[in-house]
Amino acid sequence: MKIGIIGASGKAGSLILQEAVERGHDVTAIVRNASKVTNKQVTVVEKNIFDIKSRDIEAFDVVVNAFNAAPGQEQQHVEAGRVLIEALKGTQDTRLVVVGGAGSLYVDEAKKVRVMETPDFPEAYLPTASNMAANLQELKDTSGIKWTYISPAGFFNPEGKRTGSYTKAREILTLNSKGESYISYADYAIAVLDEVESAEHINQRFSVVGEAE
Repeated sequence: MKIGIIGASGKAGSLILQEAVERGHDVTAIVRNASKVTNKQVTVVEKNIFDIKSRDIEAFDVVVNAFNAAPGQEQQHVEAGRVLIEALKGTQDTRLVVVGGAGSLYVDEAKKVRVMETPDFPEAYLPTASNMAANLQELKDTSGIKWTYISPAGFFNPEGKRTGSYTKAREILTLNSKGESYISYADYAIAVLDEVESAEHINQRFSVVGEAE
């Protein structure tokens, strides 16, 4: 498959890129700074996410959005999401897979309360969580495009081990065998590529949880 990865030099994006390459896909890294991509097996396109047009992504089967907004600029998750929605509308079959957030997951079966609305949710993370949630809602409200939004567990560990497995859930915060909401970046990357290849959750959000060991 032809896969474009936006933010491929970031923590999550680089592992998604590595996973895609190891599976034999035709991978393009779409980054602001080409020098940060050291993998010689991929094509590198130097482009800001806010400059992306339909012509930039129409050749891909799937585009992965691993963009991460800087602190103080969290609204860019919404702004960048709108740019990609408009670009997707001009393509024939390109699918979007979004590296999402956990804050918008629900903590109850009735889907009344989200993680970011609970009393113990850290205030420092609220701007990121609320803007990523807004991006998700705009995707849900948009017709004529194909997208999937993958929420990690609450503790999304960049240093965690690659166990090679994970458990899928829907929009409810799910715990592992130790009662933890946890997944490593490496296992999350596996989940992303599995979805890229299977297209199982078109126009849906799902979540993933893993084991720490």
